Amino acid sequence: MKFQIEDVTVYFPYDNIYPEQYSYMVELKRALDAKGHCLLEMPTGTGKTIALLSLITSYVLAKPSNPVKLLYCTRTVHEMEKTLAELRFLHDYQVKELGPSARILALGLSSRKNLCVNPRVVSAKSRDSVDAACRKLTASWDLRAFGKQKGWCPYFLARRMVQFANVVVYSYQYLLDPKVAGVISKEMQRETVVVFDEAHNIDNVCIEALSVNVRTQTLDGASRNLSRMSQEIERRTEIITLNIRKSPCAIWHLNFAFLAWFLHKSFGISPPERRLKATDAGRLRAEYNRLVDGLAQRGDLPTGDTWLANPALPDDILKEAVPGNIRRAEHFLSVLRRFVQYLKGRLQTESVEKEGPVTFVASVNAQVGIDQKMLKFCYDRLHSLMLTLEITDTDEFLHIQTICDLATLVGTYTRGFSIIIEPFDERMPHIPDPVLQLCCHDASLAIKPVFERFQSVVITSGTLSPIDLYPRLLNFNPVVSRSFTMSLTRDCICPMVLTRGSDQLPVSTKYDLRSDPGVEKNYGKLLLEMVSVVPDGVVCFFVSYSYMDGIVNSWHESGILKEIMQRKLVFIETQDVVETTLALDNYRRACDCGRGAVFFSVARGKVAEGIDFDRHYGRLVIMFGIPFQYTLSRILLARLEYLRETFQIKEGDFLTFDALRQAAQCVGRVIRSKADYGMMIFADKRYSRHDKRSKLPSWILSHLRDAHLNLSTDMAVHIAREFLRKMAQPYDKSGAMGKRTLLSQEDLEKMVNGVGDMVF
Repeated sequence: MKFQIEDVTVYFPYDNIYPEQYSYMVELKRALDAKGHCLLEMPTGTGKTIALLSLITSYVLAKPSNPVKLLYCTRTVHEMEKTLAELRFLHDYQVKELGPSARILALGLSSRKNLCVNPRVVSAKSRDSVDAACRKLTASWDLRAFGKQKGWCPYFLARRMVQFANVVVYSYQYLLDPKVAGVISKEMQRETVVVFDEAHNIDNVCIEALSVNVRTQTLDGASRNLSRMSQEIERRTEIITLNIRKSPCAIWHLNFAFLAWFLHKSFGISPPERRLKATDAGRLRAEYNRLVDGLAQRGDLPTGDTWLANPALPDDILKEAVPGNIRRAEHFLSVLRRFVQYLKGRLQTESVEKEGPVTFVASVNAQVGIDQKMLKFCYDRLHSLMLTLEITDTDEFLHIQTICDLATLVGTYTRGFSIIIEPFDERMPHIPDPVLQLCCHDASLAIKPVFERFQSVVITSGTLSPIDLYPRLLNFNPVVSRSFTMSLTRDCICPMVLTRGSDQLPVSTKYDLRSDPGVEKNYGKLLLEMVSVVPDGVVCFFVSYSYMDGIVNSWHESGILKEIMQRKLVFIETQDVVETTLALDNYRRACDCGRGAVFFSVARGKVAEGIDFDRHYGRLVIMFGIPFQYTLSRILLARLEYLRETFQIKEGDFLTFDALRQAAQCVGRVIRSKADYGMMIFADKRYSRHDKRSKLPSWILSHLRDAHLNLSTDMAVHIAREFLRKMAQPYDKSGAMGKRTLLSQEDLEKMVNGVGDMVF
């Protein structure tokens, strides 16, 4: 279907459209017209992706004189694949309607590990090992002939096509992590629309991109890296010279020189080792000259080899020349050795230490004579040196890269960071594990270049509530900020707040109650009763791995777990990705064969963020407790202090906001379309409080009845029975017998002419 939104004809690849999709497009167009940024909360399962893609591609078609590129950022490869599939479907429809003029070039860019076709490279265990193996084959000074014989490499083909594509789909890190963005996204034009999908945790992604942890193992590895680089420099700069005065073997040298001269003059032969070392020394001299002129002038470096970029904002550094005292390679390595020794001394503390970047830099200068500007250029100086030394096995140099990352960040920023040194984890004080943590507290530092560089940035998700907090966290002014409700022909969502068990005792994961045997028993009885009445799949989310382990052990000892397993199979998420993937596959098989299953998972984990439990894979989701962050974490406390002082965000407001967005993300896994149905149980007495409950998205609150706010286990089971009985009845998807949730092209034309209205 096609319809008008003001001066834009929207080509939408379906015969009908949801009212919220239409409203979403209207608000998105407002932001594009204003060339500003926007926040849009769209209910899960309502076609947010296809609505966004349809509007933006149609907008470009309607305004050919204003070429707009779309950068669509996702969090996982699975989400990238779904987005590209939607885009292909839309593209086919638009070409059918408009002909070849509607053709676009779109690509998905993922990591080498996901795109590499070389079996020897992809067999490496870690992402860093894959990257290093790739560089050994593709470095400009070390290309392999068989690379051409095997055809194009998907990864480098995608990298090359980024600047030509109309639509690029890739990971958040390609824009938010300066070390990656400086290589991948540096040539994007301003007339680009950036979309961050599923962006409820975008502030955490920004903070992680600018945070660094250093342990004893890191420093030991950095020392080994420096020793190897020193040996390489010595090998390359050791040029054979004839110094007859100082040499005790003058006659031998003279004979050697005569032989070399004779071979060269008579046969054109030069000693290969000498020629190689002279070339290496020349390369080091050329690097020195380049550093004098500034790191921004890198025209003589091969463009395909820039695998390292600055961890700080590039424009803050690259216009300057490198300080003279770290231009020579041996001097730079000496500086790094002193810095590593300084960090080793700081890790020997027996008490917790916390300080800001200014104090830390002053201490480094006073103790080892390294000033702020030298620290600021460490990462780029390392980058240049690794290129000059032609190092491809970069996975072996991750330790020294981490040290230079830390140095550059503390040398660049004076606010928004803390250095926290802990001799051990306070949750395991008997195990020494010293760590120096450079903690970023200001999410706006990483995303600021994106807001400034591109004309429109769209931050969208199904769980952005309360939406007014994001502009403060990210320090920007959106031109549009809207939250949409879900239009349904039937009440297929049934959220409930369970505050007490069958024995009327309160349930909560509050610190003073979570280990109470009565709470653990009531949680177990709740799950046991629900698996007895709910068919197919049941998903349970716990506040942490440690709490899940403890309560499952308690259920095992009391016999509750055995009773649950007599009704459904039980699968558990672990911190091992392979184990979790296998558990998910088997969970789906159990649901497919009709046996039914229960999946135990953790808020903020892999399953909570990217796995859908649609249809029979998830008829009920139980959120055991409120997933607050570990409130005794010194990193969290430092961030809360910064947010209060800088953005006037109260500690309690942020903690509640963060916990409720995680809870909403967990329960939202169970509803993935309007034809789906499912129940959500918020099992904690604190959800009955208005200040907590009001932070949930409006599309959940609109279905949360007052009668479902203070339930016991018996009452929740009764409501579940009635809901499932109701959902078993046939219904009219078009809404002809009740609410209208699908609009045809004719309906939209009437609305444009002021005749019709959206009813949902």
